[in-house]
Amino acid sequence: MLPLASLLDLPGWRGRVRVLGGSPTGRRVGSVVLVTDRVEPRVGVLVATASDPAAEGSAWRLDALLRRAADAGAGAVLLPTTTDLPAPTRLLCSRLEVCVLGSEGSFLELLTEAAVALAAPEVVRARTVLRVHTGLASGRGDGPARLVTLVAEALGVPVAVLDRGGQHLEGSPQEAGLAIPRPGEAVPQRAVLAGGTTLAQPVLLPGIPGVQRWLVAWVPNERDDVGETAADCLVAGAVALAGRLAMDRLVLERDARARTALLADVLRGGDDASALLRRRAAATGWPLDGWHVGVHVSTGDGVDNAGLRADALAAFAATGTELVLVEQDSGWTGWWTAPREPSAEQVRTLAASLRAGHRELQGSTGCATGVGRPHPGPGGIAATLAEASDAARLAGNRPERGRFLHVDQLGVAQTLLAWTRTNTFEPAAQSLLAPLGAPDGELVRTLAAYLDAESSVTETAAVLGVHRNTVAARTARVEQLLHVDLGDPDQRLALHLACRALTT
Repeated sequence: MLPLASLLDLPGWRGRVRVLGGSPTGRRVGSVVLVTDRVEPRVGVLVATASDPAAEGSAWRLDALLRRAADAGAGAVLLPTTTDLPAPTRLLCSRLEVCVLGSEGSFLELLTEAAVALAAPEVVRARTVLRVHTGLASGRGDGPARLVTLVAEALGVPVAVLDRGGQHLEGSPQEAGLAIPRPGEAVPQRAVLAGGTTLAQPVLLPGIPGVQRWLVAWVPNERDDVGETAADCLVAGAVALAGRLAMDRLVLERDARARTALLADVLRGGDDASALLRRRAAATGWPLDGWHVGVHVSTGDGVDNAGLRADALAAFAATGTELVLVEQDSGWTGWWTAPREPSAEQVRTLAASLRAGHRELQGSTGCATGVGRPHPGPGGIAATLAEASDAARLAGNRPERGRFLHVDQLGVAQTLLAWTRTNTFEPAAQSLLAPLGAPDGELVRTLAAYLDAESSVTETAAVLGVHRNTVAARTARVEQLLHVDLGDPDQRLALHLACRALTT
């Protein structure tokens, strides 16, 4: 037996059959019977009558039919008219819990399509999947938006395209049923919820790590018969979407190669950039003049740097920082430009914004980020990028700083580090911090991060990934164990040097 809602969604029924009275929700039918005076309706059938009882001079004939259908437990009554029912008849539908459908066009065709769907649902399923394939072959599914429309119309259920993280891109507005059950698993997924079933099909590209998109359908309980059909249609749609993404990827890779080649020319040209190079840079939107601050974001293995470049740009743009950003094998490199030499305060503000963008990216890429100093002119791009690259390399080994280093801070840190790497200082540092436990213990790491963050509890909590109250409790514990005052500049300096000696 099929839900009545599924019959209403048959291609030949859409727009030609509508509900005149009662509700189709929860009703199921297994066959169609054409009722005459000598044929009684049966349980679970769609009662059809070739004539309009209400149009034959009195409404009592329709009311009598409804009573016969209700007494027999029929699923619904189909009339060959779309004329609205009289108010008393609608009330009777509600009282008898009978659903009345009105139709227009060829009554015989409607009954035949319903009979085929009820007798051989696999035929309807095959036709639906074929309709999706035919639509894709004809170009009706070209692009995510058109693809979603095609699949949703074929299935009659909500369909959407989500990005790899589950954010809504195209299709039905985001709702509880259109969420990926397990985003970290790149396999077809199905989750049964209270109101229906979610089906999610991953869109994968050969040679590209991770899921690129998710094609998701929400099958309400009253349409439970389309579950397997939806799974087949999602597979067909995912293949088509992968083809479209592959074409987009080709363009992306071409642009990436062009940017990488242009960056190599800029670095090679230095301050003697030719007019042709300047025109190429201007056409790409790259500023060569002014003062530049370099940024290098080093990502881990298996990160799709070309595919995630837009995400990286968006992460920094969200902090108010517009960067030139170029894909590299190990991550992204780029720069920020000001028309005049930035003040120390501007550089600190910029570094804070870049740190915020770095945090946004760290969760998905595990990146380490370095920031160079300001340098002027086209030649300054190479200088600041070299500093940023060195800083990023060192930042990868500095978890206590959140794997982020600004080269100005790096110069001071390196000076202090060289000074503390003596045979006499390290034993003294170990003795000073011994009450806190092992150098890689939580108290020493918290103290080092707290001092690096200039006593900012909020910054320390963000770097360590713990709550502010946890940081406050640990620093209080440090003061208690070491009998020191972290507000005293002399004691802070001594502890800072000791931490650097033991944690680097």
